[in-house]
Amino acid sequence: MSSAREMRLRIKSVKNLSQVTRALQTVSASKVRKSMQAMHATSAYAEKAMRVLVHLAKQPGHQMLHPLLAERPTIQNTLCILITSDRGLAGSYNVNIVRNTLNYFEGFPSPVFYVAVGRKGRDMLVRRRKKVVADFSQIPTSPRFSDVSAIGWLAVDEFLDKKYDQVFVAYTQFENMLTQIPTVRRILPLFVEQDEEKNIYSRNDQIKQSNGVYSYEPGQAEILDQIVPRFTALQIYQSILVAQASENAARMMAMQNATENASELISILQLEYNKARQQSITNEMLDIAGGAEALAQAKQ
Repeated sequence: MSSAREMRLRIKSVKNLSQVTRALQTVSASKVRKSMQAMHATSAYAEKAMRVLVHLAKQPGHQMLHPLLAERPTIQNTLCILITSDRGLAGSYNVNIVRNTLNYFEGFPSPVFYVAVGRKGRDMLVRRRKKVVADFSQIPTSPRFSDVSAIGWLAVDEFLDKKYDQVFVAYTQFENMLTQIPTVRRILPLFVEQDEEKNIYSRNDQIKQSNGVYSYEPGQAEILDQIVPRFTALQIYQSILVAQASENAARMMAMQNATENASELISILQLEYNKARQQSITNEMLDIAGGAEALAQAKQ
């Protein structure tokens, strides 16, 4: 058993650690509110942009409307934009999204290249010897579109230059404070599964799904050349906002669990300290009693 002094020092160190985790929990709670506000502030525009893209993808001859909507006959190279965090202490947040992404592309028919958004994801990909072609770290909290637009334009330009034949984005979908779901979604060329399309239109019952054909003024080519690349970049921006909300929620819950575990450990250590202290007092009393008995026998 450790001495009372050692137990006292360990209790002190755990209490100091619990103060740090409690402070990080408070900071993360503040950040997750800001992230959710930024996410909700742009969600209406992002959803409307996605509806436009879905509608375009369903038009007759949609692959001729714009190169970003055209399926390539052969897939030679694939690009994945992996969104993680720059910092740790977020539980299994980064490990889950990286593992889910790597499992998704395991055995993929074409080589997969990665654009790492976040230092943690970049480091994990490099350790696993994956092909990282670009790195975007130190993304500010609640970023503006201009702060991350370079990521979207990189994907669009590389796809138009036919360096990559399809582009995916991998991020963590925010459901609530306790649930964040790793998600991999193809954004170029635009592809919407039937279930995803139902989710897009079910978010607002007042907006009905339309099967009509768009007419363009002043011209189809001019309008699509502006809105399709910008709306694609907007989908990446919205994914980053959602991922940041998930990151801060995961970090807040991790720090809350760490604080609770520290409190339990302090209780256990305090009990062990009391036992050690009681044992020390008992030993001292036995020594005193033994000394008195020896002294009494010596006088006889």
